[in-house]
Amino acid sequence: MKTFSATPADIDKKWIVIDADGIVLGRLASIVATRLRGKHKPSFTPSQDMGDNVIVINADKVQLTGNKREKPNYWHTGHPGGIKSRTTAEILEGAHPERVVMQAVKRMLPSNRLARRQMTNLRVYAGTEHPHEAQSPEVLDVKSMNKKNTRV
Repeated sequence: MKTFSATPADIDKKWIVIDADGIVLGRLASIVATRLRGKHKPSFTPSQDMGDNVIVINADKVQLTGNKREKPNYWHTGHPGGIKSRTTAEILEGAHPERVVMQAVKRMLPSNRLARRQMTNLRVYAGTEHPHEAQSPEVLDVKSMNKKNTRV
C-alpha cells in the first residue's frame, strides 16, 4: 500500500462562510487556519494547497478573553524611532477591524510560501455583507461546535 499524495488535479475546494459574531478570536482563528490548510480533509497533503476558501463576516464583533483588548500591538515604520503601537480595542473600533482576525489566522499558519498562498483564500469582512454570493458558500456554524467558542 502506497501513501496517497494529492496532486493539484485531485483538489476540490469549497467556499465556507463563518459568522464571527460573539466567537472567541483564538478559537475562530484556529478553525479558520485548519480549513485554510485543508487539514480537515482525509486526503490532506502538507505540500499542496488543499484548503477551502473561507469568508469571515462580522469580524468587528469578535470576542476577546481576559485583558487582550488592552494589549498593545506594535509595528515599525522603518524610520529611526518609528515604533508605533495601538491597542486591540482601538483596532477593532477603528477603520479596519478585520485586520485583527487576519493577523490571528496568519500567526496560526506556518511561516512559508505555501501559507502566504493559502492566506489569499481568506476573505474577512467587518459587516454582514460579502460579495461572494455567486460562489454559493456553505455556512459553517462555529458557535455550535463547542460551548467554549462563545463568550457569555
